[in-house]
Amino acid sequence: MFGVMVAKGTVTQRRARAAEVLARLKQMYPEAVCELTHNNAVQLLTATILSAQCTDVRVNMVTPALFAEFPTAELLAGADIGRVEELVRSTGFYQTKAKNLIGMAHGIVDRFGGEVPSDLDDLITLPGVGRKTANVVRSVAFKLPGLPVDTHVGRLSRRLGLTSQEDAVKVEHDLAAMLPPTEWGEFSLRLILHGRRVCDAKKPRCGECDLADICPSSELPRVKMARSVGSRSKKTAGAKKRRSSTR
Repeated sequence: MFGVMVAKGTVTQRRARAAEVLARLKQMYPEAVCELTHNNAVQLLTATILSAQCTDVRVNMVTPALFAEFPTAELLAGADIGRVEELVRSTGFYQTKAKNLIGMAHGIVDRFGGEVPSDLDDLITLPGVGRKTANVVRSVAFKLPGLPVDTHVGRLSRRLGLTSQEDAVKVEHDLAAMLPPTEWGEFSLRLILHGRRVCDAKKPRCGECDLADICPSSELPRVKMARSVGSRSKKTAGAKKRRSSTR
């Protein structure tokens, strides 16, 4: 049922579905929260780099010690790489991540005066920072238009028939074309929350999903349900008719 996903309907229909998904997600998740613990843009950027191939829960277990020891970009830029590797080891790919964190900090200090840049083109020049990470920082830390596409956002967007693209950048462009820029960041956050809590990758809980009736991927179960309801209705109507004929 969830093997091949295609964009469903015309462009106009997909736009309308996207608007409805946005409206319902706002009701389902009134608070669009980033689950990476942070106090400023540097910490969010650091945590997002660490979140690659790692859960937010694990990252949030690691960052308190990292932030306590290296609370600023300047201190992180001068850190011993072995120490950073030790602190971030449990997030996986720790050698690459430690190198990127120190390189990112150097870039912020050397090229941006110690302040995290808000422009996407500047952000992606920093080591370890791709479009997803840059859009997280833009939308969460700076409240600027940015639509991060992680595995949850990509998966749910395809299941909802909003895109057929597998490439994250192409998914981002498809979604951005259907939604107001002011909604991009929180739409992404809410999709991520829904992906974690309801629309699981292997066992989506369609029976608990408030998007099921507009989700093309749950079309077959809805057809079966409709047939079942229709069958029950016919049986009930027949029983009433028989009771009336015997009076």
